Amino acid sequence: MVDVGDKQATDRRALARAVVRMSAETAAAVARGDAPKGDVVSTARVAGIQAAKRTAELIPLCHPLALSFVDVRIEVLDDRVEIETEARTTGPTGVEMEALTAASVAALTVYDMVKGIERGVEIAAVVLLDKSGGRHDWRREQ
Repeated sequence: MVDVGDKQATDRRALARAVVRMSAETAAAVARGDAPKGDVVSTARVAGIQAAKRTAELIPLCHPLALSFVDVRIEVLDDRVEIETEARTTGPTGVEMEALTAASVAALTVYDMVKGIERGVEIAAVVLLDKSGGRHDWRREQ
């Protein structure tokens, strides 16, 4: 692990996004809440939050963080599910991995819950959108 013992604790925030592409029929089932395994949106949201809290257990050399906030927002569109996550803490290291882990696990949960309808679902992108706090702020250009 990187030594962060001498770094000053600052407010840290990160936003990430995942996109899960699927047919319009599958997206409609997700929107209606009648996928074979149940409510996709609520389940994926909880899975993402749980994953953020366990990031240090999943990613080698990742610092365990006391998160002050995690949110997973999910929008079902015509042919995809868009997931946006936010993680916050006050500490000596950032929360990018927590936001990305939340987005990834939420996307995997969507896939798992709709694979009985459509095997060709695609997790198309998992990206960091924004991070603030620490030495440098960063924002993905649109």
